[in-house]
Amino acid sequence: MKTLHVNPKGHFSFTTDQIASDKSISHRCAIFSLLSDRPSIIQNYLPAEDTLCTLSIVQSLGAQVEKAIDGTLTIMPPLSIVEPPLILDCGNSGTAIRLLMGFLSTCKGFFVLYGDQYLCSRPMRRVADPLRSIGAQIDGRSNGNYAPLGIRGETLKAFHYESKIASAQVKSALILAALQADGISTFSEPELSRDHSERMLRGMGANVISKGLHVTIHPQSSPLKPLHMKVPNDPSSGFFFAVAAAINFGSSVTLHNMLLNPTRIEAYNVLKRMGAEVVFIEKENVYESVGDIIITGKELHGVEVSENISWLIDELPALSIAFACAKGKSLVKNAGELRVKESDRISSVVKNLRLCGIDVEEFEDGYEVSGGALKSATINSFGDHRIAMSFAIAGTRVPMKIEDIECINTSFPNFIELLSQIGEVEQ
Repeated sequence: MKTLHVNPKGHFSFTTDQIASDKSISHRCAIFSLLSDRPSIIQNYLPAEDTLCTLSIVQSLGAQVEKAIDGTLTIMPPLSIVEPPLILDCGNSGTAIRLLMGFLSTCKGFFVLYGDQYLCSRPMRRVADPLRSIGAQIDGRSNGNYAPLGIRGETLKAFHYESKIASAQVKSALILAALQADGISTFSEPELSRDHSERMLRGMGANVISKGLHVTIHPQSSPLKPLHMKVPNDPSSGFFFAVAAAINFGSSVTLHNMLLNPTRIEAYNVLKRMGAEVVFIEKENVYESVGDIIITGKELHGVEVSENISWLIDELPALSIAFACAKGKSLVKNAGELRVKESDRISSVVKNLRLCGIDVEEFEDGYEVSGGALKSATINSFGDHRIAMSFAIAGTRVPMKIEDIECINTSFPNFIELLSQIGEVEQ
């Protein structure tokens, strides 16, 4: 088991365009390329373990993938989806397995999806049940709640589904199924979740209409247009460095080529509410808004985070480090989804903050952090890349030792290299 030691370097000014490419969009680029009958051209695809697993799955389903010297991918879809002889490994990615459940439910053939020990412990009935209600044949452990999952593709019925949770993965899976259903479908959710799928599919020519919390999906009678896209850098990955600036008074970080989708930068707005200086500069807007983010550390104060939770669910572990360094109390509510991520992130955050000498009260759907003097500690990542990276960032404030860091490679392969520019790093 690998460990990482991080020590402060002091005040820093850091500028980079090397933040990991957006993982959510990279997964979608690979999967959505199968909806066309012409080659998709993808620049800046994330070369992390999870997204490479998705790319491998696309190849197993019959696509041809060519990689140019500059990393640009050309994905040529098959004339029809191939029934693979082997099971399809999604690695650690909930996005991949859930979106593929929706897509493969409409494809002729039999398919088996599985992943690592952490993915195989995450709940899947939130996707399997609505898909089965419209005719999908999906089975797995605990009546289809856990991978491995077996899927036999069918012609699905149109649907009008009201989701009880705000989840981009659930929404995207249902949209992919609806594109091949036998009529017009609708999907609604209690709070707007990330909308990458809707934006990208509309860019490919799909008749997907968004209005508030409701999405109307018309079935496609012909293949979609191919993607021609440069994947922007991931604001969730960049957020670790935003927090590093925020907790080190006077330090600054400039992040180039970042995705500025409003559903993806809410955590930066929370830092702004806490007192950090945060500036967004849009540079382009084709499939998505893309530009720069500049963060400067100021005195932080506690805040309540209870709205738009689905917009910042992945950033909450890193935000907890900012909470720990702020004056006053910070409260997270309505975040029960943290319990079913790569780890139980509520428990993981609470346990590790307490090891750092921070007073934390745990609730079923969140936690309250009393800001104070962060202390040096040895923490456990629990196999969760976001827990590992969040507490590594804390090491720019006080010395930290993080155990079990292999998980970082699932989403951000050059994280430690970038971290070494603002902190002293030893593996």
